[in-house]
Amino acid sequence: MEVLQPPPTGRGAAEAFVAEHLGHLVCDDVAGSPAFRGGQRAADEALAAFDVDGYARHRSDVLPRSRRGASRLSPYIRHGLLPLRDVWHHVAGGPDPDVKRYRDELLWQEFARHWYARLGTHTRHGVHNELPPTAPAAEAWSDEMACITANVGELHADGWIVNQARMWLASQWAVREGRPWRDGEDEFFRHLLDGSRAANRLGWQWTTGVGSDKHYGFSRYQVERRAAALCTMCELEHWCPIEDWPDNPPLTPVDEPVELRSDPHGRRTVGPTHVVENRVPDLVWLTAESLGRADPALVAHPELPVVFVFDEPLLGRLRLSSKRLVFLTETLAELAESRDLALVLGDPVRELTVRNVAVTFAPVPGFRTRAEAIVPAVVHPWPWLAKPSDGPITSFSAWRRSIRVRR
Repeated sequence: MEVLQPPPTGRGAAEAFVAEHLGHLVCDDVAGSPAFRGGQRAADEALAAFDVDGYARHRSDVLPRSRRGASRLSPYIRHGLLPLRDVWHHVAGGPDPDVKRYRDELLWQEFARHWYARLGTHTRHGVHNELPPTAPAAEAWSDEMACITANVGELHADGWIVNQARMWLASQWAVREGRPWRDGEDEFFRHLLDGSRAANRLGWQWTTGVGSDKHYGFSRYQVERRAAALCTMCELEHWCPIEDWPDNPPLTPVDEPVELRSDPHGRRTVGPTHVVENRVPDLVWLTAESLGRADPALVAHPELPVVFVFDEPLLGRLRLSSKRLVFLTETLAELAESRDLALVLGDPVRELTVRNVAVTFAPVPGFRTRAEAIVPAVVHPWPWLAKPSDGPITSFSAWRRSIRVRR
């Protein structure tokens, strides 16, 4: 175990902290994202600045950047700095088509959490089909087309790209080039500031067809519609390799996980519906799923010290981009201004089993595994936007019909 002093706030201090203490765990030279700052203040500012007007028309625009309608809130949503319910209410009063379209995207995020909470590691495989690779694994996308290189460059530099570009890259990787889709999903997860196995993996499953009835066919048409400048600057403009619609990939049906139809695990999947008190807590344990000031455990125990554990064994396996760890460090440094916060580098189970921690349930398999070993003193419910049910999650539309948004 190594107990680390939280750094002062600011990009430079966060980068220095990551370089000194976490540099052996990342896949690149340490640098923060030039497009995003971590922290609750940055999250609140981003939400206040977001105007949903025009979202339905421009959410899929890639270039020019000034025309993009994407909210750019996903890194803050992913780490619990902006609860989905807060974002849901923020867009109330906007134009009806834009509010409906944006709220559908928030529900897609919620569906991803329900889907991953229930299926867990089953999502490492296609849940409806499988797509056998026809080409060997590779470490990067091909660099011949401007529509690919520009978006890969933005992904690596900023740690974020619009959803339309994510579909282009995923389809190019797995459908056109025939590479293993799981490797591409890992590459996204490594670099995206909003990388989560829930939304990221669901997106790859939908795009490639292994989690739906059909794949997304990336072609020149989409590029000319959403980022025409990329075609005019491309060396392959006149012999474009994606001129035509791609052939259907060789999808192979698989036996669906039984959990797609109903939830046999109940509370273990969705977490407690009320506060569970086992002992008197002496510490609040924060996870990367919930780092905002509205974290239920943080709010309920304002007098307790707080701990965040950089999971060294896990980070050693993942080898994330340093941009993600700088973002987390900026967030934690800001929290340390108002709370007694300790940062620990080590194994959460080993470090926290001997403590009486209060924690907010997180709907991911890794949390459940660690919490079962740690046995928290108090567990607070996850702030679901829509309470999970035991109904089918075979598709977003089926799930959408079965849920009710909590006000």
